[in-house]
Amino acid sequence: MSGKTSSSRAASLLRPRKLIVIGLVVFALVGCGIAANSYFARKNAAPLQTVEVTQGDIEKTVTSLGKLKPKDYVDVGTQVSGQLKKVQVAIGDRINKGELIAEIDATVYETKIRTGRANLENLRAQLIQQQAEADLAQQQYNRNRDLLKERAISQETVEANQSALKVAKARVAATQAQIKAAQATLDGDIANLGYTKIYAPMAGTVVSQTTLQGQTVNANQAAPVIVRVANLDTMTVWAQVAEADITRIKAGAPAYFTTLGNSERRWKGTVRQVMPTPETVNDVVLYNVLVDVDNRQQELMTDMTVQVFFVLDEVRDAVLVPLAALQRVPGKDRALYRARVATADGVAERTVKIGIANRTTAAVVSGLSAGDKVVVAQTGPAQAGAGRNAGNTGGRQGMRNMGPRL
Repeated sequence: MSGKTSSSRAASLLRPRKLIVIGLVVFALVGCGIAANSYFARKNAAPLQTVEVTQGDIEKTVTSLGKLKPKDYVDVGTQVSGQLKKVQVAIGDRINKGELIAEIDATVYETKIRTGRANLENLRAQLIQQQAEADLAQQQYNRNRDLLKERAISQETVEANQSALKVAKARVAATQAQIKAAQATLDGDIANLGYTKIYAPMAGTVVSQTTLQGQTVNANQAAPVIVRVANLDTMTVWAQVAEADITRIKAGAPAYFTTLGNSERRWKGTVRQVMPTPETVNDVVLYNVLVDVDNRQQELMTDMTVQVFFVLDEVRDAVLVPLAALQRVPGKDRALYRARVATADGVAERTVKIGIANRTTAAVVSGLSAGDKVVVAQTGPAQAGAGRNAGNTGGRQGMRNMGPRL
């Protein structure tokens, strides 16, 4: 009886101990599982992606496409009609101001001049005769007027003499007017004869020829163009800028462009004019902006396609950070951002103030130094918003914001 009691007591004492042991084992297993899961999670986690803060130049620009045209050019035509007898120049020739370009057949105009001179001589001869008749009429009138005072002649005779004198003077005046008209016609014919030889109105290069030798030109219906002469020493970029960006571009602003044939070379110039009248292309309002550039080496040619960068702002030797590493700090100051910096003690968060920015990079005013390693966040809406808030600009083509370096 006592033996059974002792064994039941021992069993009751062992049961709580087993439960405690089992609980400890389960707790240890759970802890090991959590530790293992954390270990493998850390092991399998992707490493932080960082980029180095650098030092360099940054520009805030508006980009667009454009075409090259000569700044100064003239279409050389003819003021008279006739057959183009001779063309003295060819496309590509460099000519000086006043140099002979072409000749129109002058036969008709030479004939008109000879006829005009003959008519003028005839009128001058008539004038001499009429002046003589007027002098005779004056003498007769004077003599009869004196005789009338002595009542040696009738009043009617004197009045007839006076009328004849007036008629003679009127003939003289009419002939003198005809001589002036004939002289003006002759001067016009002489001028037209001079127009049969066409001279260069400016120095430059012959870039096109519209009328060929032997063709007949009609100046009465339209102004015939023979050649175009252009000064290729200064070229002008005609760039089309969208209405969203045009208000930020002013005359005198710096600009540069690259050509399709050499995208590594920058051609620098300044904005000469923003044309006030726009063009509408596919419901997009575009304004022409003119940029002049020196071309004395004759490397730029007419109608080349260029990519233009209008410089709105720039900073040289600035601390530069990618926009992908920044997140804007909510608040009124839109220049404040947060950046995560990788240090020896781990990742630290800093407040960064930026200045100008383009599509990918911002200039640091404070908060970061060249050489810092910043964590680049995954691409997402936050980064897209940061890029927009940084004040990026771009033309209607959506092209890259930074041009090639010199």
